Amino acid sequence: MTFFRMPKDAKQPPAQRAQAKKANRAEMTRRDLLRSGAAVATATLAPGVTLMAFGGSPAEAAAADAGKRWGLLIDVSKCQDDCTACVSACSEENGWGQGEHPETDAQWIRKVTLKNKATGHTETMPMMCQHCEHPPCVDVCPTGASMKRADGIVLVDKHVCIGCRYCMMACPFKARSFIHEPVINQKSHNPRGQGTVESCTLCVHRVDAGGTPACVEACAAEGHGAIIFGDLKDPNSEISKRLAEYPSVALRPDLDLNPGVRYAQLG
Repeated sequence: MTFFRMPKDAKQPPAQRAQAKKANRAEMTRRDLLRSGAAVATATLAPGVTLMAFGGSPAEAAAADAGKRWGLLIDVSKCQDDCTACVSACSEENGWGQGEHPETDAQWIRKVTLKNKATGHTETMPMMCQHCEHPPCVDVCPTGASMKRADGIVLVDKHVCIGCRYCMMACPFKARSFIHEPVINQKSHNPRGQGTVESCTLCVHRVDAGGTPACVEACAAEGHGAIIFGDLKDPNSEISKRLAEYPSVALRPDLDLNPGVRYAQLG
């Protein structure tokens, strides 16, 4: 006589067995995704491009000064409707926006128009990564590619980004972009890779060298001075003095993210 061993879940109700199988498949898919992620991210880099250490590398992130918190203050009243100097400067500095398909190209900063439905009044302002103190993009990242440095700058480590785009879905500001096409005209300080996600870095390479973001310089060069960069923890910095003197707002305060980007004269 031959005996057959019944599967462990054979006595389970059909609904429970189906649910267990679905969970097993989901877990296997997640493991496979994580296991192959590094290979996928590396394989899609442009020919001759090697991901080098930049502000998002573990070593440089660890060296960031925890005694600082970098941020921006944007005076919307000084932002001209027809001016895109900040967008052009960011694109040129970091090498994005150079593709043949602008409809799918990455965009680190963009100008948005706000309209008061009651009065019809409109105003424009730049929108970029808000460099939140509690960034939802970091919370949902399965590989740790989305990260926040000790000085508050939120980055993507391209070495471990697998392009799952969870961070894009989690960001309430739509501030992250997926690189769909092969990248060209790359900058040595900002290695990029097809199939990865990216966003505003506050020009971390400039900040670490003691400089300011390209958008801030471009806005000042145009004579507008709508964007101020500085250390939010330093009460003597220009940005801290302005924040103490004039009212400002954070976008989506209901989410309690405490962004490092603030807006004045909004609304």
